[in-house]
Amino acid sequence: MHTLRRWWHDTAGGLPATFWYLWAGLLINRAGAFAMLFLSLYLTDARGASEALAGTVVGAYGAGGAAGVLLGGVLADRWGRRATLLAAHLATAGLMVALAFSRPLVLIAVLSALVGVVHSMPSPAFVAAIVDVVPAQRRSRAFNLQFWAFNLGMAVASLLAGVLAEASFTALFLVDAGATLAAAGVIAWKVPETLRRTAPTADLPPPTPSAPGASRVRQPGLHTALTDRTFLVFVGLTFVLAVLTLQTSTIMPLAMRADGLGPSAYGLVVALGGALIVIGQLFVPRLIDRHRKAVVLAASTALLALGFGVLAVADELAVYLGAAVVWTVGSMLAAPPNAQINADLAPPQLRARYQSVFYLTFPAAAFVAPTLGGVSLQYLGDRHWLIVGGLGLLAALGHLLAGPPRERHVAALRRAADREPTPPADRVPAA
Repeated sequence: MHTLRRWWHDTAGGLPATFWYLWAGLLINRAGAFAMLFLSLYLTDARGASEALAGTVVGAYGAGGAAGVLLGGVLADRWGRRATLLAAHLATAGLMVALAFSRPLVLIAVLSALVGVVHSMPSPAFVAAIVDVVPAQRRSRAFNLQFWAFNLGMAVASLLAGVLAEASFTALFLVDAGATLAAAGVIAWKVPETLRRTAPTADLPPPTPSAPGASRVRQPGLHTALTDRTFLVFVGLTFVLAVLTLQTSTIMPLAMRADGLGPSAYGLVVALGGALIVIGQLFVPRLIDRHRKAVVLAASTALLALGFGVLAVADELAVYLGAAVVWTVGSMLAAPPNAQINADLAPPQLRARYQSVFYLTFPAAAFVAPTLGGVSLQYLGDRHWLIVGGLGLLAALGHLLAGPPRERHVAALRRAADREPTPPADRVPAA
């Protein structure tokens, strides 16, 4: 019993109530976000669209997601986390109802792009709110639980989507809207505004004139994140991590088919990874808390490299399953320090903007992984996996090299924040 209590304390202890309500909202949000998983099938089966048109509409949803991440980051820093989360969830519910009863393909395409925007808006706000309320020494376990909730919710969504899609596509959209409203209800009821209104502080680069001799200065904003070299190096390494991770859903199915393995075999490999995350993610904090984050990220990226590199010699299901265990463990270890470093590098008043730039790595990787990966697999065959493995090892080395200067940068930010006096309550962060 003592061991169980110690494990629970190390995994989830000491987290404020607001975090748990955010966590519950995220879980409901992910578990209910299943309609768009079947968008291409809905368009081709129910609306008579061609495969090419269906792909274009799904692409519009993805493009909307990239815009929504940036918009959500800016709004979360200006409006507040709670206001952004509520606006995004309510807009999503309304758009889902509209999609349920829309028939013209042009209207469906427009609505899908708008859903992409509002679906992605909550991501920076969720993470920024978690950073706002969770003390720095407990953020690793908070982000670990966030990653676990995200994957558990996606697993539930996948199961529910299949059942509902067979019954009724209209029900698919309406139930999604209902789940989104439930998440909004939790946030409205239990999550207060977590954004502290602060003036620009000493931990940001000094404002620069907008033009020679101009009296106006350029205030800190989204451009600050886009010109922060230390942060952008970290974002670049995360992009490589995302490209590696997306091999499972983009290139690996093609490789398995070439090896004579069918869709059921691919489903088994994916299911194994999901099950490992749901079962094992809660044990990660005790494994990594005593180690430097850069070392953990280097080790996790090396595991991903090893797992995918092994596919160069894979031709049986057992090898794919063994490789899946290796790269899934790598993903599990990477999630908490990755999120924590991202939070540490962000100045408090630009927290959500930094999150939005960070989250852009995922739609970018979703484009690069299948586009370049498909060409690589076609012309290089199994050597594609050696390239993927080599890229992962280079990224692991990059984490080791970037770790010390990044830690010094974070320490400087914290010292500057500690020196900064508390501003008047009516001061609002710069746009």
